Amino acid sequence: MKDKSAGLLAASFIAIAPGYISRSVAGSYDNEAIAIFLLMFTFYLWIKAMKEGSAFFGTLAGLFYFYMVAAWGGYAFITNMIPLHVFVLILMGRFNYRMYVGYCSWYAIGTLASMQVPFVGFQPVKTSEHMAALGIFGLLQLVAFSELVRSHVHSRQFQILLRSAVGLLAVIGVALGALMTAKGWIAPWTGRFYSLWDTEYAKKYIPIIASVSEHQPTAWPSFFMDLHVLMFLFPVGVFLLFKEMRDEHVFVVIYAVVGSYFAGVMVRLMLTLTPVVCVAAAIALSTLLDVYVDPVEPIEEGEAATGSSENSNTDATGNAAKKAGKKTDASTGSAPAANRAGIFGLDTRMLTVANVILLLSFFVHHCTWVTSNAYSSPSVILSSKNRDGSLHIIDDFREAYYWLRQNTAPDSVICSWWDYGYQIAGMADRPTLVDNNTWNNTHIATVGKIMGSPEEKAYPILRKHDVEYVLVIFGGLLAYSGDDINKFLWMIRIAQGIWPDEIQEKNYFTSRGEYKLDHDATPTMKESVMYKTSYYRFAEMFQGHPVQDRARGVTLPSVGPTLDYLGRKLLVL
Repeated sequence: MKDKSAGLLAASFIAIAPGYISRSVAGSYDNEAIAIFLLMFTFYLWIKAMKEGSAFFGTLAGLFYFYMVAAWGGYAFITNMIPLHVFVLILMGRFNYRMYVGYCSWYAIGTLASMQVPFVGFQPVKTSEHMAALGIFGLLQLVAFSELVRSHVHSRQFQILLRSAVGLLAVIGVALGALMTAKGWIAPWTGRFYSLWDTEYAKKYIPIIASVSEHQPTAWPSFFMDLHVLMFLFPVGVFLLFKEMRDEHVFVVIYAVVGSYFAGVMVRLMLTLTPVVCVAAAIALSTLLDVYVDPVEPIEEGEAATGSSENSNTDATGNAAKKAGKKTDASTGSAPAANRAGIFGLDTRMLTVANVILLLSFFVHHCTWVTSNAYSSPSVILSSKNRDGSLHIIDDFREAYYWLRQNTAPDSVICSWWDYGYQIAGMADRPTLVDNNTWNNTHIATVGKIMGSPEEKAYPILRKHDVEYVLVIFGGLLAYSGDDINKFLWMIRIAQGIWPDEIQEKNYFTSRGEYKLDHDATPTMKESVMYKTSYYRFAEMFQGHPVQDRARGVTLPSVGPTLDYLGRKLLVL
């Protein structure tokens, strides 16, 4: 993209940037820990193949693309980014056979290899998400054939032939695609795709996707937390790439635009934006340092004039040396000394470099702080600060799972929200009704229906599924805002999607459209299993004082709810 100094800076940035650390082995270890490396390396191999016209690097890109497909479902980002890059280059009139060789080798090897993954199968030729790559592959064949015809046919005849062929093929392609989609041979766009373009789509039609906190739109503070100073250098680097705009620069610019949009739509996709931010920021900072660290100062006009008059009196040998020097400048591409741009004075250089060092020091300190506070603690152990500044550890999750492990039968089924499924299975070693890998939306909606229904309706459902224990997370006493009461509306929305006649979201809001848990809570809310299990015997802890839900900052009735079925038949944790 630029030079080795920019590459070194980019590597240093991505090594500590919170936007990447959050999903690497240093943070919340997940599939993305290997997937983002594969994403970046596949893009690197693609650019290498495109620049050199190498089928070898194109094949390597296809093999690492296959690895990416096997590692993470976000492989569709690569599937559409590379074809988009090729399409833009064709529109810019930059088609060449190096691009043709690189893309064809990547697409052929990558597609055939990805189809060996059972989860993918024949999706590359049957789903809309993969049609862009297939379409660009066909377009490249047409463009390559047209270039071949151009070399053998008169230019005017070629233009007529080309327009006629393109128009005919476009009509045939659109008609064929529409027919295959109507017949069901090509699957339409999935709801996950639509949710990226319409932020309200998932909330309306796929609440199970919208309920995940990682799928919410990104707030501006999140950009600063994950990128810090890089978010200010990022647009500068993109601007500098625009000034030169080589083929590989076009790819980075496209990646920057697409990645910025998707990162704004979904918090989780900040992960895909971070690599290109690090690259662009490194280019910007490297360019700045190239200018201010260069020890050669520009020559003022007066000095340049004096130098030219002195040079006019030199002998033939001096003139020959001067001409040789000019030839050297021309061959290296550098400007003559009199026209050279630069920085005057050591003080300006030192001040700028000192500011850059200070800025990078703040960046390192910020990354260290975010990593140590946000990504270094297990998700089941919470921490807070006491008034004296000492650390207070909240170990309730682990203690609850340990209690389940020690006090329940090995085959006891636990009913909880899906967030805690893996934790219960791993730490309590007990089966759950749903977990983090439950793909059946009806199963998850069943738990939502249980939590949103009165006891007398929820109890038969629990017994039907052999549930013996109900686990509800409540943070009203410790001011923990991530408890189940704050997730309750998503449970209702998911259940309403399956049983709209039995569960309706409007019944949990007041007549003024407010979500209330205090004295103004609706009868449906007060009778729900979620409300009763959360606030059961909660008032007793305040011994006649006002009952405060510290997580939501509301005062509750002095007399709490009672459990008529679950208290006798099931144990509520």
